[in-house]
Amino acid sequence: MQWGSLENFLEMGGYGFFVWSSYGMCVAIVVAELVMGRARRRRALAEVARESQLAAQRAVAAQGRS
Repeated sequence: MQWGSLENFLEMGGYGFFVWSSYGMCVAIVVAELVMGRARRRRALAEVARESQLAAQRAVAAQGRS
C-alpha cells in the first residue's frame, strides 16, 4: 500500500486510531516493565545488602560470646 502523504499514512486507511493506540499501549507496557524491573532489582539488592550486614553483625556478636 502506498501512502500519498503523511496524513494518509497516519490515518492507515481509516484504522489509524486502532493501529497507533495499539503501538502506544505496547510502548507503555514495555516502559512499565522496564521501570518495574529496575525497582525490583534495587529492592532485591537492598535486601541482600541488609541480610549480609545482619549476618556480619551476628557473626561478630557470636565471636564476642565465645
